[in-house]
Amino acid sequence: MGEQHGQELERLAGELGGVRPPGSFAGLAGAELARLADAVRDERARQAGGLNEAAEEALKLVPGLARGAVRKVLFR
Repeated sequence: MGEQHGQELERLAGELGGVRPPGSFAGLAGAELARLADAVRDERARQAGGLNEAAEEALKLVPGLARGAVRKVLFR
């Protein structure tokens, strides 16, 4: 396992919030680790987008006059 493999393991750990991947992941090739790290990053971005969209939809239930204040509290 080379330097790239170690870098990809570190990148995957970063995408996992600093949590080291299980030891069995060491058997994966560097390209596989890169693909997995990309997939985790993309999924987190997709989830964040969905959460923002859901929050904006929920804000439509708040009376118009209070919407700005509620938005400030929720999206600091």
